[in-house]
Amino acid sequence: MNARRRLEPARLRRHALTPDALEMLDAIARRGSFAAAARELGRVPSALTYSVRQLEETLDVLLFDRSSRQARLTAAGEELLTEARRLLGELDAVANRVHRVATGWESHLTVAADGVIARATVFDLIQAFSALSVTDAGAARDGPHRGPPTQIALRSEILTGTWEALLSGQADLAIGTGEISDPPAGVQTESLGTLAFVFVVAPGHPLAQLRRTIGDAELVRHRAVAVADSARRLSAFTANILPGQDVLTVATVQEKLEAQLRGLGCGFLPEPIARAHIAAGRLVACRVQRAERSARLGYAWRASSRNSASCGLALRWWLAQLASPATRKALLDRPDGCTLALRAMPASS
Repeated sequence: MNARRRLEPARLRRHALTPDALEMLDAIARRGSFAAAARELGRVPSALTYSVRQLEETLDVLLFDRSSRQARLTAAGEELLTEARRLLGELDAVANRVHRVATGWESHLTVAADGVIARATVFDLIQAFSALSVTDAGAARDGPHRGPPTQIALRSEILTGTWEALLSGQADLAIGTGEISDPPAGVQTESLGTLAFVFVVAPGHPLAQLRRTIGDAELVRHRAVAVADSARRLSAFTANILPGQDVLTVATVQEKLEAQLRGLGCGFLPEPIARAHIAAGRLVACRVQRAERSARLGYAWRASSRNSASCGLALRWWLAQLASPATRKALLDRPDGCTLALRAMPASS
């Protein structure tokens, strides 16, 4: 009897951590207020406040700092939020795996693509996937049915944010990840290739008039244009910004290109993106003292083994396309008029 009483508080705390409670905590943290979270969840603020107090009483902790006018998490609340997001991601993954076991197809497949990846190629892949028939994909033998039963979601990320989308469970496939030698457990990686960057300015920019190699002492006097790392929890990455340099921060690579075309700042752009603008005279490539920049990129996915047959049919199809050198090249450097030679779905094991 005493053992049962000792276990009861632990059982109560476990029962309090329902998916609804975890989603409630996540919504409040993201929205920054109980009222905004209540609107998102379709609840009244008073009911949400009551649910939070019940959760705090059951766990015997304070999750929110009541001295703040905003919904600010305590240290205990931050820890619970981190674990809540992990658990919700795992629950989604379990549901997805169950559906995959039953049908062979994932119900959803989310692809995270870094901002430097050629979007035309990504949309070619999405278009080709949507045009598949289930017989083409090897899922049925009793006649074609246009379109796999998998909903594709495309996320645009920058730098570390591309990895974070995969590791947090928000994406199933990440394209344009920085290469790492020791990927986390449950994550498989492959090389995509090397992407070159070029330092460019608008023709009217002061640096465009210099006919010599430009050192850091000169660069620091001019505003840089930088794309913000989209990571929210992992450590954000900053490249090629000098200490004390004025910075215009934008959200996408296309916005960075637009800012530099307008002469609002200087900086490195992927060479394939800058190429046509340099040829047309809309941008000027400058020689800089710092080493020429290039990035080795890859792609990564969540899987229990390196064998693609262990993945769902949708992810298997995407991995089959990414195994093609022509597709990898087109994702980094998309020549005008390029068409993709798509691969067939690997045979079922």
